[in-house]
Amino acid sequence: MIDGPPGPVRVLPDGCMDLIRMSGHVVVAGPDTTAFLSQRDREPLVGLRFRPGALPRLLRVPAAELVNTRTPLRDLGFADEGRRSLSDLALALASDEPTTETAPWSLGQLRQITSRLATGAAVADVARQIGWSSRTLQRQCRAVYGYGPAQLRRILRFRRAMELLEQGTPAAAVAAAAGYADQPHLHREVRDLTGMPLTALRQGNGQNRSTETPSGSMTVA
Repeated sequence: MIDGPPGPVRVLPDGCMDLIRMSGHVVVAGPDTTAFLSQRDREPLVGLRFRPGALPRLLRVPAAELVNTRTPLRDLGFADEGRRSLSDLALALASDEPTTETAPWSLGQLRQITSRLATGAAVADVARQIGWSSRTLQRQCRAVYGYGPAQLRRILRFRRAMELLEQGTPAAAVAAAAGYADQPHLHREVRDLTGMPLTALRQGNGQNRSTETPSGSMTVA
């Protein structure tokens, strides 16, 4: 559960999706491609965060349909579950068989593919490893993550950079460790993905989150 003074919060893209209880209803926070400005009010929010690619297999809705959205769960064909705990809701969603569109791989393969792409592996190499063509992997990634492989690599690299920056790592070291060509490349990507220069982002750390504020309560799958 997260609360705090009312005010805007800049939600930074990280490839994750969330179930969030807001005003007695459950909302699905889709994967973001750029920063999302969220207005925090006085009501505490509770959320359950899912690692990249995990929630679409439970919802049986392609992630590409939820990119840059905050969608009431009932609008996706589910009963309003505002009174059930989010953990129980996730377990109920997991009790149904996933579709091959949103779950083309096992959970082990999902983690492996996410990890490979996060380290900058070429799409052709990842596709060959799991026995698919590059074109098929491109299509599957959009359904599973909401992004194509190249965009997913970019988002995951940015997430890694933000983690290092929050630890106080100098920008030059962050650029090298996260896989950017150089420090100017890091600065350009930060501005493109957040709408802010890196210096302003670091100064406003309390008003910027790697994910919608309440979804940091728990991370699953």
